[in-house]
Amino acid sequence: MKTKEIHIRDPFVLPWEGKYYLYGTRGATCWGKADGFDVYSSADLENWEGPVEIFHNDGRFWADREYWAPEVHRYRGAFYLLASFHSADRRRGTQILRADRPEGPFAPISGGPVTPPEWECLDGTLYLSGEGRPYLVFCHEWLQVGDGEMCAMELTGDLTAPAGKPWVLFRASQAPWARPVDGRPGCFVTDGPWMHRCPDGRLMMLWSSGGAEGYAQGAAFSSNGEITGTWSIPDTPIFAKDGGHGMIFRGFDGRLRLVLHSPNETPRERPLFLPVARGGSACWPEGTTEE
Repeated sequence: MKTKEIHIRDPFVLPWEGKYYLYGTRGATCWGKADGFDVYSSADLENWEGPVEIFHNDGRFWADREYWAPEVHRYRGAFYLLASFHSADRRRGTQILRADRPEGPFAPISGGPVTPPEWECLDGTLYLSGEGRPYLVFCHEWLQVGDGEMCAMELTGDLTAPAGKPWVLFRASQAPWARPVDGRPGCFVTDGPWMHRCPDGRLMMLWSSGGAEGYAQGAAFSSNGEITGTWSIPDTPIFAKDGGHGMIFRGFDGRLRLVLHSPNETPRERPLFLPVARGGSACWPEGTTEE
């Protein structure tokens, strides 16, 4: 199948051993009952095989709805899937699963989410510090806190539990370009963090919120090149109209690419691949302007 035929949200690409593995939220079940995740594979980012199911709830898993934003990271010789899950009697949270191969099957490594059980959380991503310490970067959802928070929390080395308390990196309203949800005062979305080390050493976080032209892809930069820095947000998003929840990966040709979903309207969501500009900080997609 072609890229334009793949109906997913929150696309994530893992290049591994000559193949690109594409994960995402199933478009057909993104807003209701859900029971699994899939992967597509490709050699050229245009022609894809799949979908192949990588995780299936056989009835014993705690969550039965809103399976969102799967990411797969290579870590300590295995592949780890981080995703958001929800149920009627438990708050939304990020749980981590493990497999020996990028195409799974993945199995949970703990009894529940690693995010605080009393919080509504989503879109966890894995970040390794310069010392190799694992952190979860995730969103404390606007539905609970109003002004959506971007948070970080150290994890144990085996990724099964928190190794410290979460703290707030920034709030959505700090973005000059962010707009309130449906015009509600004080309500701003944080979505989809992804950490990227720029060639000039800066630590950039991709993240999304609502902007003047709809769902938008933004960025933030750490003051000290680490997760512990103070975060600043450019005045404008990098993709302003009807698309977001992106991540950056390096292709087998050496080029960096940004993938996000666009448009942000069910059932029209599709992966969109954008080349990242050469030279300079090499953090910004071609055709956009870094502030």
